[in-house]
Amino acid sequence: MLTDKTASPAVPAQRLWLAAIKPPIYTVAITPIIVATAAAYGELGVFNGLRFGLFLFAAVCLIAWMNLSNDVFDSDTGIDINKASSFVNITGDRQLIFWLANGFLALGLGNVALISYLQQDWTTLGLLGLASAIAYTYQGPPFRLGYLGIGELVCFIAYVITGLGVFYSQAETLTPNACLASIWVALTTSIILFCSHFHQAEDDLAAGKRSPIVRLGTARGAEVLTYSLVMVLLFTCGLIALGIWSPWMLISFGSAPFALQLINHVRTNHADPEKVKNAKFFAVKFHFTSGILLAIAYILSYYDLSFLSVTGLTY
Repeated sequence: MLTDKTASPAVPAQRLWLAAIKPPIYTVAITPIIVATAAAYGELGVFNGLRFGLFLFAAVCLIAWMNLSNDVFDSDTGIDINKASSFVNITGDRQLIFWLANGFLALGLGNVALISYLQQDWTTLGLLGLASAIAYTYQGPPFRLGYLGIGELVCFIAYVITGLGVFYSQAETLTPNACLASIWVALTTSIILFCSHFHQAEDDLAAGKRSPIVRLGTARGAEVLTYSLVMVLLFTCGLIALGIWSPWMLISFGSAPFALQLINHVRTNHADPEKVKNAKFFAVKFHFTSGILLAIAYILSYYDLSFLSVTGLTY
């Protein structure tokens, strides 16, 4: 779902492969697992290391599937004609990449199926199967919802369901807190996808892809990005003010410098594709850092609540 476009035929092969694999993007696989697992622990005090490890591996495989399959589907529409770091363009073999992508999908869902088998409950597999099906609609035919400009909505829904699946794999139940943690991660993940459109607006428009940046323009897109990051801040503050989240969640604001760095970078360079093309990596930095800090806050809130229950105190 989160892809990259570069047009530099003189780039060495090693750098092209690295750009195609995009290692930093795989934080969108592990961050939701860490946050949702910490949320289950913070609320219910449950943690299963084996299920956590299996889910981490599954998530990496599923992101690899999306990365590879998106290159396949984009090659079919011609939108990647200027993308030197496309797996299809690098190898020249669409079928190889297509079946490799499907292999990662099978491996990812196979690990989730193992978790469900260990639980003797197929809810986790059902949730991740649904999330994967929704993720497919982003680029996959005949849907190609990303071309209609609603890719961020697709991403958001898929990641909310994924977060619920992770929470259920640990707690074997779902709570309102599971929904809130999943929504928080889905918001920050969707911001990464939004940032990936700034530098490829011309190619998207030429291929008929009505991405948010094509619809809004880069200047308004930079404003929407600012509002989106503020929304994450207000979402967190609101839950703390209402007493739904522990004050420990304020720790996540330690990622604010990365949010400001992202805002400034995009506002300054939104009209320059070469300079703004790494905006998604600034977004990844914010996403990963804020997610880890939120996970730590969840864990601390569990011990805080445990202490308060022992002493008879409440917030």
